[in-house]
Amino acid sequence: MSPPINHPCLHLDVLGQTFSIKKYASTDEIPSDALRALSVSEARSGIISITRTAEEISLVCEAEEDQGEWKCIKIVGPMEFELTGVICAFTTPLKNAAIPVFAISTWNTDYVLVPKERIMDAIYALSADGWLFVEGSSIRP
Repeated sequence: MSPPINHPCLHLDVLGQTFSIKKYASTDEIPSDALRALSVSEARSGIISITRTAEEISLVCEAEEDQGEWKCIKIVGPMEFELTGVICAFTTPLKNAAIPVFAISTWNTDYVLVPKERIMDAIYALSADGWLFVEGSSIRP
């Protein structure tokens, strides 16, 4: 499923670092280092996502010393909030290539994490489907 529109905001960027994804019980405390990373005084330009539901807490963060198990593909954005079908179009070629994903959405854009050993498969699947990667992306097709 090709990108819903051909616009630079829908180009893709493979981020250079690796990421960790951790799952905690919904009754656990959110790790203090994760909460510290959210504070303005500790903020870096990286990504941290904490989601709590009745069933679980999911934590996504940059891995230390590139030891993470996941690579991240970012839709450059920012996208208009009314733009629909982006995640479906973005993940369909990955589904067709049997590549597992962990998606994070923000107001401006979407991020899809894939197992780091499958990043080249993901790039090839997305490229074959018509998605374009930005110049300077850490890994290019």
